[in-house]
Amino acid sequence: MNLSDFDYPLPKELIAQFPLAQRDASRLLVADRKTGSLTDKRFRDLAELVPPGDILVLNDTKVFPAGLLGRKKETGGKVDILLLSSTPQKNIWKCLVQPALKEGQCVVFDRAGVEAVFAGRDAAGISLMEFKGSEDIRSFAESSGRMPLPPYIKRVPGETDKEAYQTVYAKREGAVAAPTAGLHFTNELLNKIREKGIQVLRMTLHVGYGTFKPVEDIENHRMHSETFELTEEVADKINEARLGHRGIWAVGTTTLRVLETCVQNKKLIPGKGETDLFIKEPFEFEAVDHLITNFHLPKTTLLLLVSAFMGERLRKKAYEHAIAQRYRFYSYGDAMVII
Repeated sequence: MNLSDFDYPLPKELIAQFPLAQRDASRLLVADRKTGSLTDKRFRDLAELVPPGDILVLNDTKVFPAGLLGRKKETGGKVDILLLSSTPQKNIWKCLVQPALKEGQCVVFDRAGVEAVFAGRDAAGISLMEFKGSEDIRSFAESSGRMPLPPYIKRVPGETDKEAYQTVYAKREGAVAAPTAGLHFTNELLNKIREKGIQVLRMTLHVGYGTFKPVEDIENHRMHSETFELTEEVADKINEARLGHRGIWAVGTTTLRVLETCVQNKKLIPGKGETDLFIKEPFEFEAVDHLITNFHLPKTTLLLLVSAFMGERLRKKAYEHAIAQRYRFYSYGDAMVII
């Protein structure tokens, strides 16, 4: 398996910089693994594709405004900080920081009295920032932070992104990136799906910054762990459906990774914890039958996962088709369903 197989040329204008005004107006490429066929539809047509009795599984994580804009106390130079996760040490957070800081350098924010000091790096090389002047950094981010749009969106996040870069069913806060396959759903579409007799279930995986990390060496790549929870109620309903030979539709790669993490001998075991499951060919999928996903960056774990699920030949065909038909790519872009 060569990393170059997971590269592809993409015209920059196909990288969606803004969301559509109507979520479910996005395009939907239907890729059929049995026939190898590709069909162009709209996301609002999804209910037509899912049979009654099947199960649709969503990731209900909620993105928090983890992007902080500050300035170096000494020089006034701009500093971008992305909060990743808290640590056991009070007010010390793992962060992505641009540009890199030296130990002891201080960053100040517009909110008076709040500052952050670079305290070094953890064992994985992630920056550690110690915040002062606020006892609740999450609340500080809620009031002063920006939505953490991915780096390929070349604009400053706006107020509209606080709603647009969030699924309509987001519930449990903790993600620093949206589970983007879910951005296409509206409440009306979900109601239409339920009315057809399709069960809609939820699990949680808090998406971390590693979702954007490129792969440099397939065999030695290490995934960053992300926290998840799959409840007993949801696991039981999925297990019951599988016994009845009903299909399981994962909304997004995050949902698929949780389900495949929790499966043992084709049975889901409920639980909570962390997963660093790296899915690449060859991989035996035991929990998921169909996948709804956006189009992903080259040379990423997400693209390797999709290739493992649908087969490399069909994946290349689908991406070539999407580019030729001017689909919109990445987080605010269009979607594909693999049946």
